[in-house]
Amino acid sequence: MHDFSQAMALAVSMIATLDDGLMQIVGLSLRVSLTAVAAATLIGLPLGAAVAALIFPGRRAVAIVLNTLMGLPPVVVGLVVYLLLSRSGPFGVLGLLFTPTAMIVAQTVMIVPIVASLSRQTVEDLLVEYDDLLRVTGAGPFRRLATLLSEARWSLVTTVLAGFGRASAEVGAVMIVGGNIEHVTRVMTTAIALETSKGDLPMALALGLVLMTLSLAVNLAASLLKETGERA
Repeated sequence: MHDFSQAMALAVSMIATLDDGLMQIVGLSLRVSLTAVAAATLIGLPLGAAVAALIFPGRRAVAIVLNTLMGLPPVVVGLVVYLLLSRSGPFGVLGLLFTPTAMIVAQTVMIVPIVASLSRQTVEDLLVEYDDLLRVTGAGPFRRLATLLSEARWSLVTTVLAGFGRASAEVGAVMIVGGNIEHVTRVMTTAIALETSKGDLPMALALGLVLMTLSLAVNLAASLLKETGERA
C-alpha cells in the first residue's frame, strides 16, 4: 500500500509540473485519437444515415456487416493495416508504417463501424417521425440525408463520444502499426503497458490519471454541448 501511495504521489507531481515526457505522450495521443475520430465521423455518419434512410441492393447485408465489425478485434485490425502498409504491401511505397499516420488509419478503421452502426440506429428512429414529411416534400437522397443528420445532430454527439472512447482506450492495433517508438509513436495506452512492465508505476499511474481525466472532460464537455443545443 505504501508503494502505491508513493507512486500515486509521484504521478500527481508529474502532472502538476507538466513533465516533458508525460506531456509529449499525451499530446501525441490526443492528436492521433481526435484525428481518427474526425475521419471516422466524416465517413461513418453519412454511411450510417444512408443505410438507415435509403433503399438500395444489399442494404440489409451492409447493416449486418457494420454491426459485426463493431466487435472487430483490435489486433486483427492492426495486423491487416500492418500488412497493407508494410514494404511488401500495396501501400508500402508510402512509408507510413510505424508512424502516427498508420495509427490514425488503424483507429479510423475500428471506429467507422461503431459510428456508422450507432448513427444508423439513431437515424432509423428519427425516420419514423420524418419519413412522411420527406416524401411529401419530394426530398432527394442528399437532401434526405442532410435533413436527418441535421435533426439528429445532438443525439449523434453520443455516437461520436463512443468512437472517441474506443480510440482513446486502444492498445493492440496502435502497438502493431505504430511500434510504440519513444518520441515518435508512443501514446498513453501503449506507454501505460510499457511502463507497467518496466515497473515504472509513477509514470504508468500518471498516464492513467491523465487518460481518465481527459475522457471525463471530453464527456462532460459533450454533455454540456448537447444540453445547450437541445434547449436552444
